[in-house]
Amino acid sequence: MIEIRNAAKIYHQGGEDVPALRDVSFRINKGEFLSIMGPSGSGKSTLLNLIGGLDQPTSGEIFIDGSPLHGISDDELTLIRRRKVGFIFQFFNLLPILTAEENVALPLLLDGFPFAQVREKAVTLLEKVGLGGRIGHRPEQLSGGEMQRVAIARALVTEPAVLLADEPTGNLDSNRSKEILELLQDLNNKGQTIVMVTHDSSAALFGTRIVRLKDGSVCEDTAADGCPA
Repeated sequence: MIEIRNAAKIYHQGGEDVPALRDVSFRINKGEFLSIMGPSGSGKSTLLNLIGGLDQPTSGEIFIDGSPLHGISDDELTLIRRRKVGFIFQFFNLLPILTAEENVALPLLLDGFPFAQVREKAVTLLEKVGLGGRIGHRPEQLSGGEMQRVAIARALVTEPAVLLADEPTGNLDSNRSKEILELLQDLNNKGQTIVMVTHDSSAALFGTRIVRLKDGSVCEDTAADGCPA
């Protein structure tokens, strides 16, 4: 499903080479819910960016659904991101002038589909995440938890091979965080592959597997013990 082979990422800062990832190799199988953990500066966000095609490795290889993410053009990366990857961010990244249904439909609109053709799908996804009654609301009219649900629906609209979540509960209180994690867990139980970066060990347990990074390298790869109900 996703294969990372000897991936390294080096940034050049102030005339020096700063390694963010060092010779990282592992595989993510279809249907897994992988939590990536590690202290600040361990390389977890860099790794998520490489898996999502937001950046390319300095060396090594990365494949998603059989498609290489290394050594390809920016246009090719854009198409893979648009069609194979769904992104969920800590700060939601919703457009304030658009309604919930318009925000959800946006990735398909950018791919050239007319709104009339994709509106029903956007509404169905909002109903799926529990926001069927909020489709015409703009972000300023929604709570933080509701905005994150809109962002999750938007990430699902292209039917992505993998859902990438970068600290998806980092801007929410504990109750809203649990709701979002339970929603992600439910999506995973229905077959959605998910990769989540988190600093919260309790959040990581909602996944099926935990990979820990330290100084840019994998230091632990274990099954999660299970959701803290």
